[in-house]
Parts: sequence; structure tokens; C-alpha cells
Amino acid sequence: MSSQQKFSPSPELLKASRAFLDENPDLKWVEGFVFDINGIPRGKWLPAESADKLLGGGLQMPRSAVSLDVWGRDIENSPLVFASGDSDGVCVPVSPLAMAPWHQEKTAQLHMQLHEADGSPLYADPRAQLQRVVKRLEELGYRAVVATELEFYLLREDADHLARPRPVSDNDAELVPSTDVYDLSELDAQRHFFTDVREACEAQGVPADSILSECAPGQFEINLLHCDDPLKVADQTLLFKHLLKGVARRHGLRVSTMAKPFGDQAGNGMHVHMSLVDADGNNVFNDGSEEGSELLRQAAAGMLATANDAMAFFAPHANSYRRFQESSHAPLNLCWGYDNRTTTLRVPASPPAARRIEHRIAGADVNPYLVLAAILSGVCYGLENRLEAPEPVAGDAYQVESEQLVNTWSGALKRFEQSALWQKYLDPRFIELFLLLKRQELLEIASRVTDVEYQSYLHRV
Repeated sequence: MSSQQKFSPSPELLKASRAFLDENPDLKWVEGFVFDINGIPRGKWLPAESADKLLGGGLQMPRSAVSLDVWGRDIENSPLVFASGDSDGVCVPVSPLAMAPWHQEKTAQLHMQLHEADGSPLYADPRAQLQRVVKRLEELGYRAVVATELEFYLLREDADHLARPRPVSDNDAELVPSTDVYDLSELDAQRHFFTDVREACEAQGVPADSILSECAPGQFEINLLHCDDPLKVADQTLLFKHLLKGVARRHGLRVSTMAKPFGDQAGNGMHVHMSLVDADGNNVFNDGSEEGSELLRQAAAGMLATANDAMAFFAPHANSYRRFQESSHAPLNLCWGYDNRTTTLRVPASPPAARRIEHRIAGADVNPYLVLAAILSGVCYGLENRLEAPEPVAGDAYQVESEQLVNTWSGALKRFEQSALWQKYLDPRFIELFLLLKRQELLEIASRVTDVEYQSYLHRV
């Protein structure tokens, strides 16, 4: 970079951030970060006196920082590392300064997006891919209204005698199998934790709504309120995951959004609710009927037609595929239905004005930018091609004969690579980078011999 170029966020963001600094003169630290392809925050801590520098685009990070593998390693043969001198990008704020109240010292955080030196969004930053798809949908005349539901396990810091994680639970799950779904005593037992989570959400502008205990001991779900800005929803979902883990550490606990932490218990999902509104703010999925409009069916058809192409986004890790089991509330085949939690896409029962589709494939281990980019690409595909949805499924969708979801990591990556869809909706350079990253992770996992293999085969065969 020949000279330092100044980057500034929106005037509204700057105004809110400077008001925050005025209200918190005793601030000690600012945590500036971006989210990488795996949804992991990567960044730096700076003294509070550097806040103006961060707000003005003064924080630089290697462009490769958003494409590290899950263990934090560079991608071999990445165009962003040695081939380009591992050059810097510029971090531009996308969310106002906000307090991170779980830290002992008064610390704020600044969520940012990585840009090129010329000011354009860096293609490797996953947020840029969602920006592309949102723009395409807007060109069709629509805005997406979306909301996320995130499941997670609350875990003790100590492991069991086999070094396995131990869920926080107030029941006798070790003696009697239990699901604990909607169990208020589970929430009450963790009241102090959830109170601090709520306060952290308020401090960071994350619109957390209902909290419930889920289908396994120590498993919970928190829903975020809907918004007609998918980028903002993805931002909030990632900030929410970040604050959950921070608050848990403050309580001597751990939070896991791993898709399937326990083989014999429920997996963690991230369901997405979505509808479309026109320029006047009207929900175009609503035609006054119980079934919803033709546009709803076209959107559903598009999401079904593209789901397998997008499995590498919906199930991005080796563990992700353990979540897809029969009668587990995780979908196995491509179908949709009305108020049916066994289908891939569910149209919830609601007043017509709130007509929407619930997308049920993604695990909680995903990057929301890429999940929303994939879902909205499917919607665009359905609308642009006027696709017709199959007949909705009533009853147990696990017993329906229809195309199955890709159920292996390698198969999902192969399908992603061969898909013509992504060449149309995403930046081809991102496609190449994503495949390099995920194949590096797959090879690493495949090279590891597991404990169960030693127990089963070392002295037996």
C-alpha cells in the first residue's frame, strides 16, 4: 500500500460510537475483529485511546486472516498468502462500538469487515458474499425479512472420566434418560447465566427474544427477533455466539455450538425464518390464504432445488453430518410442508400477514453469512426461474421417498464444486478459496486415527 487510505463507516455508526466513548471515559480496551469463513472472530486488542483510529479504518490485518482454517492455520496454496505477499487489508467497522460486559476490565468491541486497499470489500470476507446476494434479491424488487434460532449446549469446565464434555443439568440424566424440552427448572437453575446473557445482548444491540430448554440436558435455544436486513441479522447472530461464550467463561462454564457434541443426544441447529417484502413493505408470501402465495411456493422450490448444492455451507465441518439422523428433528430429504417439523422447509402456522418459511437444515456450527447467502440464492433461483414446488408433505417426512440431502462432508464439497449455481451468485474467487480451506480441514481430520478405532481394531483384527 503506497499511502494510508482513510476508511470511514456510516455517519450513523460513527455518531453512535462517539456517543459511546463519551459515555464511557474509563474504557480500558477495544477489541477489533472480523469473522472468518468459519465464523471465528479474528482480531486485536487495542488500548481505548486507539478507538478513533479503529473507527477511521486505521486497523489493518492480513487479508488471509479471514481464510484461516478452523485451527488457525494458513491455507496451503492460498492466493492470499505467499502468492500475494500476504498483504494487508483494511478493517472497516460495520457495527457500533459496544460494551463486552463479561470482561473484568472495561472492554468494548468493534465488529468490522475486511476491505481491499482500494476500498472495495475483500472477496474472502464471507460478509461480502452475503452482500452480493442481498443486492441481487433487491434487484428483483424484494427485501428478505429473516430471523435465526440458535441451539447450544451449556457445559461445565471439567470433563468426565473419559475426557468428554459434561453438560450443565439439574436432573438425573446420568441415571435416567431425559430430554428436558421446555423444562422451566432447567432455565431457573441457570438464571444468573441467562440474566447476564440478556444484559450483554442489550449492551450490544442483539435482539434476543425467547429462551427455552431444548431436547437434551444442558441444551438451550435462544431466538433472535426478525429484521429486514439480512446482513444485520447475520452480524447479530455471530455477535450473539461470541457473547454467549464470553458470558459462559465469566460463570466458569463453556458454551458449545458444535453440531453434535454427544452422539446419543440432540444436535444443535440454527433454523432460519424468512419472508420477502416488496418496496412498500408488504409481505409477498401473503395472499390472504392459509397456503400462502405463488411467490412463497417459488421461493420454497428454489430453496429445495439448491439445498444439496449448499450443504457445504449448511454442514461445514466433519461433525456436522452426525446431526442428520432419522426421527431427530433434523431433516434428511428434500421436502416441505405446513407446520411440519419433520420437513426440510416448514411453513409455520401463523396469521396470513406473518406468512414465512422456516429453513431447518443448518447446524449451529455454521457461518450465518454463508447460510443466509445460500438460502437467499435459492430464493432468487426459484423466483428467477418461476419454479414449481412439489406437493407439501403432511405427516412423517422421514417416511417420504424424495431426494436425500447429501450426507457426507466430501460429498458436499464435491457437489459444491460442481454446482453451476455458485458461479452465478457468488464470487468465483471465494468458491476457490472455500474449497481449498475445507479440503485442507477434511484431509487433516481424515489423517487422525480415533480412539474408537484403537479400541475396536488395535488388538482384535
